[in-house]
Amino acid sequence: MNYLEELFSLSGKTAVVIGGTGELCGAMATGLAKAGAEVVVVGRNKDKAQQKTNEIEEAGGSAYFVPCDVGKTESLQDLLDQVVERSGKVDILVNGAGINSPTPFFDIPADEFQRIFEVNLKAVFLACQTFGKHMVERGEGGSIINIGSISGLNPLSRVFTYSATKGAVHNLSKNLAREWATQKVRVNVLVPGFFPAEQNKRVLTPDRVESIMRHTPIDRFGNKDELIGATLLLASEKAGSFITGHELIVDGGYSAMTI
Repeated sequence: MNYLEELFSLSGKTAVVIGGTGELCGAMATGLAKAGAEVVVVGRNKDKAQQKTNEIEEAGGSAYFVPCDVGKTESLQDLLDQVVERSGKVDILVNGAGINSPTPFFDIPADEFQRIFEVNLKAVFLACQTFGKHMVERGEGGSIINIGSISGLNPLSRVFTYSATKGAVHNLSKNLAREWATQKVRVNVLVPGFFPAEQNKRVLTPDRVESIMRHTPIDRFGNKDELIGATLLLASEKAGSFITGHELIVDGGYSAMTI
């Protein structure tokens, strides 16, 4: 094993990727598998999940799919039980389920507000409870990577509820990082900038894209594979061993712009 493999290898690790059927977390799942982890793809669409597991296996990795309603504690517990039975334990959790809406503020109905909070915040909260308890009780540490957003750092127009949920995810992650630091369970936030994906297509109107590009020094959208390096850093118990409570921003310089 060479130096880089020693730093970043995830051989023998089990990674649960909630939202692994999506574009961004799907790329992260592939990256984790290529680094040696056995990856559990969690998502609502069975066909997409099977396609992702097939892609990972064809690339030489190990993966399987477990269906789960991530908004329910009992379903998350069943997910954990199935993974422990098959793989023995969970070392890495990626919390990536998320939805969005461009509804103007005065027109946001209560049910839409509730639905976005259920997926973006409650599901993350419950998964951290379920898998965090497992990691703490095992006593061997672990890494939880919650997917945040630059809108969780500085609110963005047109995505009011989404921004509120992501701000809460950032806050929750820092609290848990502090709570579990001495028990070797690290909790961090991976903060993507603008990456075209299924959940934000309705928001990316031509004028919106023009505004984004004016504020992105690299002058382009991110590519989903550009999240893999950051994911491996946060997942690795060697390379990322002293990183917890951190917001790792991957945004092409967007958050560095002021005028």
